[in-house]
Amino acid sequence: MRLILTAAAASLAIVTAACQKPAETDDTATNDMMMNDGLAGDMNMANDMAMAPMSAKDFASTIAASDMFQIASGKLAQTMATNEACKKFGVMLVTDHTKSSALLKSAAAAASPVVSLPTSLPAELQAKLDALKAAKGAAFDTLFLEQQKEGHRKTLAALKSYASGGDVASLKTFASNAAPVVEAHLDMLNSMKM
Repeated sequence: MRLILTAAAASLAIVTAACQKPAETDDTATNDMMMNDGLAGDMNMANDMAMAPMSAKDFASTIAASDMFQIASGKLAQTMATNEACKKFGVMLVTDHTKSSALLKSAAAAASPVVSLPTSLPAELQAKLDALKAAKGAAFDTLFLEQQKEGHRKTLAALKSYASGGDVASLKTFASNAAPVVEAHLDMLNSMKM
């Protein structure tokens, strides 16, 4: 706690100094660069603090929701996508995220105390799934790929963060093993052409 307060105080001091009018000099570019460097350092510190590992429950809930969304959207892609690559990706999503869900359930059950998992999608992901259901033709393919890229980026960040700093061994192991699969999905998504 003392480290967080110290970091927050340092951040405030940097922001305050950066927001003050710089001393008058002939070299305004140097002053601008120094202000930007101070702000960039402060933003990096804020990003580092924001990336603190989630609790075991929050992590497991995040990944379980992601898996549920990926399975449901993968099933939709198999029937609604017009692009063959999207359909094939949908098949892979259902297979890989069904496996991930089973592994997550085992890891959560092995935790002490046991970590409970959600059984339904959170409102945000349900709204995305509903939007996907409403899309037709090429619009479906485009929205599907956008949602998949965003979802896989967020999931990968959560997995890597928990693998490196989580507090439940079984979930850390799960995160370490799941991250390469999600990263492979993201690589495939980034290489898809529409």
